[in-house]
Amino acid sequence: MSTTMTETRSVVVERDFSFPPEKLWRALTQPHLIEEWLMKNDFKPVVGHNFNLKGEWGGVLDCEVLAVEPNRTLSYTWNFAHDDAAFNLTSVVTFTLTPTASGTHLRMEQAGFRPDQKQAFGGARHGWEQFFGNLEQVLARAD
Repeated sequence: MSTTMTETRSVVVERDFSFPPEKLWRALTQPHLIEEWLMKNDFKPVVGHNFNLKGEWGGVLDCEVLAVEPNRTLSYTWNFAHDDAAFNLTSVVTFTLTPTASGTHLRMEQAGFRPDQKQAFGGARHGWEQFFGNLEQVLARAD
């Protein structure tokens, strides 16, 4: 492993949901539901599928599906190209679903922040907390 790889940081957000893994999986993989809690997208849960996430702030993330294990693991690249190198981001987002007695434990890790990306790192940590709050609302509404 090169030194640049080991120097990157990860944002990890974990939360327990009172819904079964299957229900969380739908919210993580169905485009109309992803749009409700995360961003507009053209996602498909197929390894190798390239898709975009379009932020309300006007930015577009280039993504590629890396791993799909229904109701267990979902992983994709989360890349953002910016004129300012400090905001260029090459990262990987991984969702891990673990059944619990009362529902599902969801762990999200976004790996790949460089040491000079303190602002992006802080923004992501705040952003994911917000996304998880939105996800909770979507799950409560969805049948």
